[in-house]
Amino acid sequence: MRVTRLEFRNLRRFESGSLAPASGLNLLTGANGSGKTSVLEALHLMSYGRSFRGRVRDGLVRAGAEAVEVFVEWEEHAGGKRTRRAGLRHSGGTWEGRLDGADLGQLGDLCAALAVVTFEPGSHALVTGAADQRRRFMDWGLFHVEPEFLGWWRQYSRALKQRNALLKARGQAGQLDAWERELVRAGEPLTAYRERYLEQLAPFLRAAGEALLPEAGKWSLQFQPGWRRDDLPLSDALLLARERDLAAGFTSVGPHRADWRIQQSGIPGRDALSRGQGKLTALAALLAQAEYLAAALGEWPVVALDDLASELDRAHQAMVLERLAGYGAQVVITGTEPPPGLPAGLPVQMFHVEHGAVTAAEGMPSPPA
Repeated sequence: MRVTRLEFRNLRRFESGSLAPASGLNLLTGANGSGKTSVLEALHLMSYGRSFRGRVRDGLVRAGAEAVEVFVEWEEHAGGKRTRRAGLRHSGGTWEGRLDGADLGQLGDLCAALAVVTFEPGSHALVTGAADQRRRFMDWGLFHVEPEFLGWWRQYSRALKQRNALLKARGQAGQLDAWERELVRAGEPLTAYRERYLEQLAPFLRAAGEALLPEAGKWSLQFQPGWRRDDLPLSDALLLARERDLAAGFTSVGPHRADWRIQQSGIPGRDALSRGQGKLTALAALLAQAEYLAAALGEWPVVALDDLASELDRAHQAMVLERLAGYGAQVVITGTEPPPGLPAGLPVQMFHVEHGAVTAAEGMPSPPA
């Protein structure tokens, strides 16, 4: 995929802004606080329905404005070249979206269209943080490679909402039975898709992880479906948990509690990871996801790397840039200056961000010595 035009209005400090990135490596430079990260947020918003800094209502909308607006145009080449366009207006409470000229009823349809893999200062939470971030990672990948997954995911989410409402209202057994059947009907295939996705992702993770963090030893993935699946079918797990769930007012078992773990033979557990190792582990997972998407879809997602120099040392920056150069993907990197170790002969488009404006720079950058 290649983004050809990005426009945004009322995005943090920007009243308006635009970017026409090149097909290869794009560098956005500027002083700290100039708004470089906000440009990546606009791309991320169109691919995930939220900012990687949090919810839209948490400062993404420019002070005094009603909503942030983003428009993106991109090319897809798998199965023949075509141009796609999407727009989103989001207030933090309500949203309106269009994809290829049609109004959207579900924000997930937008997230399943444009694929942007983002590495940013908070990405280490993918490894060390709460399970909901790892579920989003897994499900976002599935939205792109398994068209039927989104339907099962929506069915399960609706049934879960209804069962939770009944639990809070102390609903009758017959009512709970009906929604539990719906949870099982959608939850079993949803879980099977997730398990298969991680199985297919695992070799890409091993390759990326053992290149970026060889001292971690051998890498593997462990899937946790959200209940003791080896002992019980989901229907029995829900029934056994019913009394506990009625007391708590929410559903305690099921695919909505799913998780996954990266296991590294040279490190005794995620709690033993240093912050730097956590960043590299998360980066390996994200690069693996990009590589797997490229293999499954026949084209690379856009890769966005925020403040790469502050997140990785020079040796790892050079290693990542060499790997990205071999991808042929469109890459957008932000930083106060160009990163060291740019591969020789790699075409680079420079942009400068300052005073709420993005301008294209002439010529090629000279990496720091």
